[in-house]
Amino acid sequence: MLSTFMEVLDTTVVNVSLPHIAGSLSATIDEATWTLTSYLVSNAIILPLTGWLSNFFGRKRMLMLSVTGFTIASFACGLAPTLPFLVVCRVIQGACGGSLQPISQAVLLESFPPQDRGKAMGFWGLGIVVAPLLGPVLGGWLTDSYSWRWVFYINVPIGVASIIMTRLFVFDPHYIKRASSKIDYWGIGMLAVGIGLLQVVLDKGQEKDWFATMWITVVAVAAVVALVAFMFRELMIDHPVVQLRVFKDRTYSTGVFLMSMLGVGLYGTTVLIPLILQTLLGYPALRAGIAMAPRGLGSFIAMPIVGLIMSKFDPRKMLALGLFVCALTLFQFSGLDRSAGYWDFFWPQLEMGLSLGLVFVPLTTITMSGIAKEKMGNATSLFNLVRNLGGSIGISAVQTMEVRLQQTNTNVLGAHVNPFSTAARNMMNMMEGMMVSRGGDAVAAAQQARAMIFGLVQREAAMISYNTIFKSLGILFIALLPFILIMRRPSQKAPAVAAH
Repeated sequence: MLSTFMEVLDTTVVNVSLPHIAGSLSATIDEATWTLTSYLVSNAIILPLTGWLSNFFGRKRMLMLSVTGFTIASFACGLAPTLPFLVVCRVIQGACGGSLQPISQAVLLESFPPQDRGKAMGFWGLGIVVAPLLGPVLGGWLTDSYSWRWVFYINVPIGVASIIMTRLFVFDPHYIKRASSKIDYWGIGMLAVGIGLLQVVLDKGQEKDWFATMWITVVAVAAVVALVAFMFRELMIDHPVVQLRVFKDRTYSTGVFLMSMLGVGLYGTTVLIPLILQTLLGYPALRAGIAMAPRGLGSFIAMPIVGLIMSKFDPRKMLALGLFVCALTLFQFSGLDRSAGYWDFFWPQLEMGLSLGLVFVPLTTITMSGIAKEKMGNATSLFNLVRNLGGSIGISAVQTMEVRLQQTNTNVLGAHVNPFSTAARNMMNMMEGMMVSRGGDAVAAAQQARAMIFGLVQREAAMISYNTIFKSLGILFIALLPFILIMRRPSQKAPAVAAH
């Protein structure tokens, strides 16, 4: 869990440091965002390959190499003298970190008997759900108190501890062995190209106006072609690098789909709430990060408890309850306005954190319940890949919806600000009078009043946009409930393991 926490934390911890990185390395903020994109791309490429890499090199060796590489790359990121050097180090960091989530999940699932897997997933989930929420808080504090370089240096002691503990306590099970000496180079290449290009499109799409930009269109088409070709190849050859036939299990397939949608909602709201706090309510970055803490607190409380009690209940019912409560919290957010205070965000976020415990632990346990141990590494790789891609899709969708809805709402609200509106005339006269009373001339006062009213319209349009997105996400979570009926209740007995 140490290695997983460290790796997931790095997906968000750099976000609030971007202006400092850009200023320190003589780059623009737009150029500095490649430190995020490069990490996500290399991370996404390695994720689905983890099962095969663990069998090829040995799981323990793969885990130790990954943690060692991640730790060294983190230290090199902190020493980076230029932005290109930092981006290269982030690529190495993401590539080494991509295998940490699925390997740690597979180790925990295999180390515990079926009736205790809920406990294991409860504690493992702390790293997956709490780390992205703590990232902006920790990153903001380290950057403000010390330097952006400490955002990377903080990984070094955690990495060293993880290496020592892995060396002492993690061992390869007897069924982890190299399945074939043949290496599917074509499959690896098509997967790397497809996943890498898809991640670039999702990360840069909104910034470049999606398909209105030619290179985004070309990259998106290339990603689709590469991924379709990859799937056909992996289903046709005898020794694929990724076992896609695992999706024949309906419980696993449904669980992976639900996890991708959970990623959309989890990461989407992680973007929305800080935007509201900073752009509409005037919170500084660090205070906005602290205002996100109740969700992490709720998850921190709920996940171990859910893991301990899950064996006494049907986990599908707990999953349904969690999705329902999560939807209710999203509907609560959809009713906020610009007069909302700290506690208006505190309670819904705490409830959402508690509900994520009810969702994440049962969903992970149910999804993996029918997977044989020797196939666990491959299954956890795909599971984590789809969750990460769901998060990327959620962030892109939320950002796009916010921009487009705000434009529409500005036009609708602005249409009512005209000379024929009594309220608009009164507001204009009041603002003009206020500007004149401060020593301005009449012409300048009129211009300033118009600018102030337009800013007011934009802020209200943005708030309505956020409310609409929250409501849409709430409806999405309600729509997921029927899919739980497709999933089988997990057995308390372990699935059969192939004889050796």
